Amino acid sequence: MDVKRTGIILKPTNSRVVIRPFEVANENRVEKIVARIASLTESEVECQLEKVMREFYERHQRPREFFLHRFDQVRKHLLTDQPVSESRRLLIGAYFTQEYALESAALFNPSMVWHPDQSGLPAGSRRFILSLRATGEGHISSITFRSGVIDSDSRIRMDEPTRFVQAPDLVPNALYEKSLFYRKLSELGVNGPLTDQTIAALGDHFTLDELGRTLNNVLKHNRARQREWEPIAQTMLVLAKANYEIRFDPTLNVSERIIFPSSPSETNGIEDARFVRFTHADGQISYYATYTAYDGRVTLPQMLETEDFLHFKVSTLNGPEVRNKGFALFPRMVNG
Repeated sequence: MDVKRTGIILKPTNSRVVIRPFEVANENRVEKIVARIASLTESEVECQLEKVMREFYERHQRPREFFLHRFDQVRKHLLTDQPVSESRRLLIGAYFTQEYALESAALFNPSMVWHPDQSGLPAGSRRFILSLRATGEGHISSITFRSGVIDSDSRIRMDEPTRFVQAPDLVPNALYEKSLFYRKLSELGVNGPLTDQTIAALGDHFTLDELGRTLNNVLKHNRARQREWEPIAQTMLVLAKANYEIRFDPTLNVSERIIFPSSPSETNGIEDARFVRFTHADGQISYYATYTAYDGRVTLPQMLETEDFLHFKVSTLNGPEVRNKGFALFPRMVNG
């Protein structure tokens, strides 16, 4: 095979930033920030908000929705139950929002698969999706995407990325399979009366909220062991949160999609995802990638699954051989 360099170089840039929640650990500080904004006159709120919106709209497509969502997450700290104007809600939400330069440190570890949408191309050309590991401030890694076309003469053309980046929405009420969840708990060495009682009270499929309520009920009925069992309950919740679903707005350009750490097991980054196009026995096409979730102490092998690069399922890998990093995937089932 004659291999030739294309001369294509993908360069990171500080200008592409994703909008993220700004978490304040101290609740007293949260209450003080909210109280200060609540004390502003409406004209002062409008003036400050106009400055914020003018700056954010240059770099983000939906800042209003994000600010209102952040307000809903901190509104419990309001010291009044009086109606709050939309402008004040937006400003409060903005104070609990930050920007993150996702690729300010590096852009590397690519993997390429054929794009699920091959429409509108000339004969002999094929569209592809390229995944990349983006490393930003604090060296937190995420997964970003690019697209391009290979023509009939094997020439590669990369699509120019837009200046916008947007994280997906978490799919609410995603279902967990009880047997798989219990198996993973056993592999992690998390077992005993708390797990047994909790698993017994759950249905064959359950949501994260149902798991949380069931754990609370078991702890309430075992108050004498509550302090002993609470760390185990937290481990069970962390495992559940490591299995989730996300969905992108279908109007987003491929380059505008970023999979940013979402679960407690990923707080220090998502590392080294490499996608493989998988053909099932019935001809259905799926795309899988293994990656490493890192919380600063422990690495956890994870699996990404999608059919369209819009809706992704994230799950922990199970089995006695699951350990360490860098799992390879074959594009066909082996002895399955």
